[in-house]
Amino acid sequence: MPGFQEWESFYVIVGAAAGALIGLQFVVMTLIAERPHLGTPEAGAAFATPTVAHFGAALLLSALLRVPWHGIGSAALAWGLAGLAGTVYMLIVARRMRRQHTYQPDWEDWLFHFVLPLVVYVALAVAALPARTHPENALFAVAAATLLLLFIGIHNSWDTIAYNVFVRLRENKE
Repeated sequence: MPGFQEWESFYVIVGAAAGALIGLQFVVMTLIAERPHLGTPEAGAAFATPTVAHFGAALLLSALLRVPWHGIGSAALAWGLAGLAGTVYMLIVARRMRRQHTYQPDWEDWLFHFVLPLVVYVALAVAALPARTHPENALFAVAAATLLLLFIGIHNSWDTIAYNVFVRLRENKE
């Protein structure tokens, strides 16, 4: 279908980056887990798991946009459902962030761990609606959403690592 071919390199690059970062996140979490008292399952479900989910969503979107669709309607349905699923998941994440007691999230945590991902997933779902009439704009919206999920995941990974290394590790040494 015309329009998808121009995005091939973009999604190959973003998908490969997302896949690599998922693997790296698992390595880092394994190394952090070997440290004593560095978190609880509740904090992991609120902060670490969503980060892997965002990388996974970027990888999924990259794969979905490389499927040889016969029309944009099927592709839009697929990315729209991914956006809806992500929206529901972010509401679950917000509840987990409020219920965990290991770490008190500040405004930046709420921004990067809830607000921005929620906006991205909602935008992804909404971008499916005008896809048939404005396919170029819809494809740009999906590309922006995919890239933002990748950048949000990078930020959140770094934030988690920095917190565990510079705050929690120092607390354990004192």
